[in-house]
Amino acid sequence: MTTSITYEFPLNERIRMFIRIEQLFIQLQHFMAGSTVSDKRAALKTLLDLLMTFSRNDLKSEVIKEIERHAKAFSLLRASQNVDSGKLDAILNDLNRMSKKLYDTNGKVGNTLMQSDLFQSISQRISIPGGTCSFDLPAFHYWLEQDNKITLNDLEQWMLPFNDIRHAISVLLDFIRHSGQTTQNVAESGFFQLALDSNQLYQLLLIKLDRRLPYFVETSGGKHRFTIRIMNPSVDGSRPTQTSADVPFTLTCCAF
Repeated sequence: MTTSITYEFPLNERIRMFIRIEQLFIQLQHFMAGSTVSDKRAALKTLLDLLMTFSRNDLKSEVIKEIERHAKAFSLLRASQNVDSGKLDAILNDLNRMSKKLYDTNGKVGNTLMQSDLFQSISQRISIPGGTCSFDLPAFHYWLEQDNKITLNDLEQWMLPFNDIRHAISVLLDFIRHSGQTTQNVAESGFFQLALDSNQLYQLLLIKLDRRLPYFVETSGGKHRFTIRIMNPSVDGSRPTQTSADVPFTLTCCAF
Protein backbone atom coordinates (compact mmCIF):
# COMPACT_ATOMS: atom_id res chain seq x y z
CA MET A 1 0.00 0.00 0.00
CA THR A 2 1.32 3.45 -0.89
CA THR A 3 1.96 5.95 1.89
CA SER A 4 -0.19 8.62 0.24
CA ILE A 5 -3.59 8.98 -1.41
CA THR A 6 -3.61 10.68 -4.82
CA TYR A 7 -6.49 12.95 -5.82
CA GLU A 8 -6.70 13.81 -9.52
CA PHE A 9 -8.39 16.93 -10.82
CA PRO A 10 -8.71 17.32 -14.63
CA LEU A 11 -8.55 20.88 -15.94
CA ASN A 12 -10.53 20.38 -19.15
CA GLU A 13 -13.47 18.30 -20.34
CA ARG A 14 -11.39 16.05 -22.60
CA ILE A 15 -9.14 14.80 -19.80
CA ARG A 16 -12.14 14.54 -17.47
CA MET A 17 -13.81 12.18 -19.94
CA PHE A 18 -10.61 10.18 -20.51
CA ILE A 19 -10.23 9.53 -16.78
CA ARG A 20 -13.87 8.45 -16.47
CA ILE A 21 -13.40 6.03 -19.38
CA GLU A 22 -10.18 4.72 -17.83
CA GLN A 23 -12.00 4.09 -14.55
CA LEU A 24 -14.72 2.11 -16.33
CA PHE A 25 -12.10 -0.03 -18.09
CA ILE A 26 -10.39 -0.73 -14.73
CA GLN A 27 -13.72 -1.74 -13.19
CA LEU A 28 -14.58 -3.95 -16.15
CA GLN A 29 -11.22 -5.74 -15.97
CA HIS A 30 -11.73 -6.31 -12.25
CA PHE A 31 -15.18 -7.84 -12.64
CA MET A 32 -14.10 -9.96 -15.61
CA ALA A 33 -11.54 -11.61 -13.33
CA GLY A 34 -14.35 -12.77 -11.03
CA SER A 35 -16.32 -15.98 -11.39
CA THR A 36 -19.64 -15.34 -9.66
CA VAL A 37 -22.95 -14.33 -11.21
CA SER A 38 -22.62 -11.01 -9.39
CA ASP A 39 -19.24 -10.46 -11.08
CA LYS A 40 -20.78 -11.17 -14.48
CA ARG A 41 -23.66 -8.80 -13.78
CA ALA A 42 -21.27 -6.06 -12.70
CA ALA A 43 -19.04 -6.63 -15.75
CA LEU A 44 -21.94 -6.34 -18.17
CA LYS A 45 -23.31 -3.29 -16.34
CA THR A 46 -19.89 -1.62 -16.66
CA LEU A 47 -19.68 -2.56 -20.33
CA LEU A 48 -23.10 -0.97 -20.89
CA ASP A 49 -21.88 2.17 -19.09
CA LEU A 50 -18.99 2.28 -21.56
CA LEU A 51 -21.34 1.81 -24.50
CA MET A 52 -23.61 4.61 -23.31
CA THR A 53 -20.65 6.93 -22.76
CA PHE A 54 -19.26 6.25 -26.22
CA SER A 55 -22.68 6.65 -27.85
CA ARG A 56 -23.16 10.10 -26.33
CA ASN A 57 -19.68 11.47 -27.03
CA ASP A 58 -17.42 11.60 -30.07
CA LEU A 59 -14.60 10.06 -28.08
CA LYS A 60 -12.75 8.68 -31.08
CA SER A 61 -12.36 12.18 -32.49
CA GLU A 62 -11.25 13.55 -29.10
CA VAL A 63 -8.63 10.83 -28.68
CA ILE A 64 -7.29 11.39 -32.20
CA LYS A 65 -6.97 15.14 -31.52
CA GLU A 66 -5.08 14.48 -28.31
CA ILE A 67 -2.77 11.96 -30.05
CA GLU A 68 -1.99 14.51 -32.75
CA ARG A 69 -1.32 17.20 -30.14
CA HIS A 70 1.06 14.87 -28.30
CA ALA A 71 2.81 13.92 -31.54
CA LYS A 72 3.37 17.60 -32.35
CA ALA A 73 4.75 18.27 -28.86
CA PHE A 74 7.14 15.32 -29.07
CA SER A 75 8.26 16.36 -32.57
CA LEU A 76 9.33 19.74 -31.20
CA LEU A 77 11.68 17.93 -28.80
CA ARG A 78 13.90 16.86 -31.71
CA ALA A 79 15.67 20.22 -31.55
CA SER A 80 16.44 19.81 -27.84
CA GLN A 81 19.78 18.61 -26.60
CA ASN A 82 20.19 15.44 -24.54
CA VAL A 83 17.12 13.86 -26.11
CA ASP A 84 17.20 10.11 -26.77
CA SER A 85 16.32 10.16 -30.49
CA GLY A 86 15.69 6.42 -30.59
CA LYS A 87 13.19 6.57 -27.73
CA LEU A 88 11.59 9.67 -29.24
CA ASP A 89 11.15 7.94 -32.61
CA ALA A 90 9.58 4.92 -30.89
CA ILE A 91 7.08 7.16 -29.09
CA LEU A 92 6.18 9.00 -32.30
CA ASN A 93 5.76 5.73 -34.20
CA ASP A 94 3.48 4.39 -31.44
CA LEU A 95 1.38 7.56 -31.55
CA ASN A 96 1.11 7.37 -35.34
CA ARG A 97 0.01 3.72 -35.17
CA MET A 98 -2.63 4.52 -32.58
CA SER A 99 -3.95 7.40 -34.66
CA LYS A 100 -4.12 5.28 -37.83
CA LYS A 101 -5.99 2.46 -36.09
CA LEU A 102 -8.61 4.87 -34.79
CA TYR A 103 -8.93 6.61 -38.17
CA ASP A 104 -9.54 3.20 -39.76
CA THR A 105 -12.38 2.43 -37.32
CA ASN A 106 -15.76 3.04 -38.93
CA GLY A 107 -18.46 4.82 -36.94
CA LYS A 108 -18.59 5.22 -33.19
CA VAL A 109 -16.60 2.74 -31.13
CA GLY A 110 -18.70 -0.23 -29.97
CA ASN A 111 -21.75 0.93 -31.94
CA THR A 112 -22.45 -2.55 -33.35
CA LEU A 113 -22.84 -4.03 -29.84
CA MET A 114 -25.90 -1.89 -29.13
CA GLN A 115 -27.60 -3.48 -32.15
CA SER A 116 -27.65 -6.79 -30.25
CA ASP A 117 -31.05 -7.79 -28.85
CA LEU A 118 -29.38 -8.88 -25.60
CA PHE A 119 -27.69 -5.51 -25.05
CA GLN A 120 -30.78 -3.57 -26.04
CA SER A 121 -33.01 -5.51 -23.65
CA ILE A 122 -30.55 -5.19 -20.77
CA SER A 123 -30.00 -1.45 -21.37
CA GLN A 124 -33.78 -0.90 -21.25
CA ARG A 125 -34.13 -2.64 -17.88
CA ILE A 126 -30.87 -1.96 -16.07
CA SER A 127 -31.85 1.51 -14.81
CA ILE A 128 -34.80 -0.08 -12.96
CA PRO A 129 -33.79 -1.22 -9.44
CA GLY A 130 -33.74 -5.02 -9.61
CA GLY A 131 -35.00 -4.82 -13.18
CA THR A 132 -32.78 -7.58 -14.59
CA CYS A 133 -34.21 -10.55 -12.69
CA SER A 134 -34.67 -13.87 -14.43
CA PHE A 135 -38.40 -13.23 -15.03
CA ASP A 136 -37.56 -9.84 -16.61
CA LEU A 137 -34.71 -11.00 -18.84
CA PRO A 138 -34.62 -14.79 -19.22
CA ALA A 139 -32.04 -14.58 -22.03
CA PHE A 140 -29.71 -12.61 -19.75
CA HIS A 141 -30.33 -15.10 -16.92
CA TYR A 142 -29.41 -17.95 -19.29
CA TRP A 143 -26.14 -16.18 -20.23
CA LEU A 144 -25.27 -15.53 -16.58
CA GLU A 145 -25.63 -19.25 -15.79
CA GLN A 146 -23.23 -20.38 -18.52
CA ASP A 147 -19.76 -21.73 -17.76
CA ASN A 148 -17.21 -19.08 -16.80
CA LYS A 149 -15.09 -19.85 -19.86
CA ILE A 150 -18.05 -19.10 -22.15
CA THR A 151 -19.04 -15.84 -20.45
CA LEU A 152 -15.42 -14.66 -20.21
CA ASN A 153 -14.90 -15.38 -23.90
CA ASP A 154 -18.05 -13.40 -24.71
CA LEU A 155 -16.89 -10.46 -22.61
CA GLU A 156 -13.47 -10.50 -24.26
CA GLN A 157 -15.10 -10.53 -27.71
CA TRP A 158 -17.38 -7.65 -26.74
CA MET A 159 -14.31 -5.75 -25.50
CA LEU A 160 -12.45 -6.04 -28.81
CA PRO A 161 -13.89 -2.84 -30.38
CA PHE A 162 -12.60 -0.86 -27.38
CA ASN A 163 -9.05 -2.22 -27.23
CA ASP A 164 -7.40 0.37 -29.49
CA ILE A 165 -9.02 3.38 -27.84
CA ARG A 166 -8.38 1.91 -24.40
CA HIS A 167 -4.67 1.60 -25.20
CA ALA A 168 -4.56 5.12 -26.62
CA ILE A 169 -6.23 6.70 -23.56
CA SER A 170 -3.89 4.77 -21.24
CA VAL A 171 -0.79 5.99 -23.11
CA LEU A 172 -1.98 9.61 -23.29
CA LEU A 173 -2.88 9.78 -19.59
CA ASP A 174 0.46 8.20 -18.69
CA PHE A 175 2.31 10.93 -20.63
CA ILE A 176 0.27 13.64 -18.93
CA ARG A 177 0.60 12.22 -15.41
CA HIS A 178 4.39 12.06 -15.74
CA SER A 179 4.72 15.64 -16.98
CA GLY A 180 5.19 18.63 -14.73
CA GLN A 181 7.15 19.32 -11.56
CA THR A 182 6.12 18.11 -8.13
CA THR A 183 6.25 20.62 -5.27
CA GLN A 184 5.82 20.37 -1.50
CA ASN A 185 3.13 22.68 -0.17
CA VAL A 186 1.11 23.48 2.92
CA ALA A 187 -2.62 24.19 2.96
CA GLU A 188 -2.82 26.81 5.70
CA SER A 189 -5.96 26.29 7.74
CA GLY A 190 -6.87 23.68 5.13
CA PHE A 191 -6.81 26.17 2.23
CA PHE A 192 -4.53 26.55 -0.81
CA GLN A 193 -4.98 28.54 -4.02
CA LEU A 194 -2.75 28.96 -7.04
CA ALA A 195 -2.90 30.81 -10.36
CA LEU A 196 -1.60 28.85 -13.36
CA ASP A 197 0.67 30.18 -16.07
CA SER A 198 -1.60 30.95 -19.03
CA ASN A 199 1.29 30.21 -21.42
CA GLN A 200 1.27 26.56 -20.37
CA LEU A 201 -1.40 24.03 -21.29
CA TYR A 202 -2.13 22.52 -17.89
CA GLN A 203 -4.38 19.48 -18.13
CA LEU A 204 -4.34 17.72 -14.79
CA LEU A 205 -3.56 18.26 -11.12
CA LEU A 206 -2.21 15.47 -8.91
CA ILE A 207 -2.59 16.15 -5.19
CA LYS A 208 -1.05 13.65 -2.77
CA LEU A 209 -1.94 13.53 0.89
CA ASP A 210 -0.37 11.29 3.52
CA ARG A 211 -2.91 8.49 4.05
CA ARG A 212 -2.31 8.64 7.81
CA LEU A 213 -3.88 12.10 7.93
CA PRO A 214 -7.63 12.06 8.72
CA TYR A 215 -8.56 14.33 5.80
CA PHE A 216 -9.59 14.26 2.15
CA VAL A 217 -8.95 16.75 -0.66
CA GLU A 218 -11.62 18.82 -2.38
CA THR A 219 -10.51 20.72 -5.50
CA SER A 220 -12.27 23.28 -7.66
CA GLY A 221 -11.22 25.61 -10.46
CA GLY A 222 -10.16 25.55 -14.09
CA LYS A 223 -7.23 26.11 -16.42
CA HIS A 224 -6.35 29.56 -14.98
CA ARG A 225 -6.73 29.13 -11.22
CA PHE A 226 -7.62 26.40 -8.76
CA THR A 227 -8.43 26.03 -5.08
CA ILE A 228 -7.66 23.12 -2.77
CA ARG A 229 -9.53 22.56 0.49
CA ILE A 230 -8.51 19.94 3.00
CA MET A 231 -11.68 18.51 4.49
CA ASN A 232 -12.65 16.61 7.61
CA PRO A 233 -14.76 13.60 6.57
CA SER A 234 -18.25 13.27 7.95
CA VAL A 235 -18.61 10.85 10.85
CA ASP A 236 -22.30 11.26 11.65
CA GLY A 237 -23.88 12.06 8.28
CA SER A 238 -23.33 15.80 8.58
CA ARG A 239 -21.65 17.85 5.87
CA PRO A 240 -17.81 17.61 5.75
CA THR A 241 -15.99 20.69 7.03
CA GLN A 242 -12.71 22.34 6.11
CA THR A 243 -9.99 21.64 8.67
CA SER A 244 -8.40 24.48 10.60
CA ALA A 245 -5.04 22.70 10.67
CA ASP A 246 -2.06 23.43 8.42
CA VAL A 247 -1.78 20.35 6.22
CA PRO A 248 1.25 19.40 4.08
CA PHE A 249 0.67 17.91 0.63
CA THR A 250 2.45 17.44 -2.68
CA LEU A 251 1.20 18.97 -5.89
CA THR A 252 1.98 18.16 -9.52
CA CYS A 253 0.62 20.51 -12.19
CA CYS A 254 0.72 18.38 -15.34
CA ALA A 255 1.26 20.36 -18.53
CA PHE A 256 1.86 18.58 -21.81
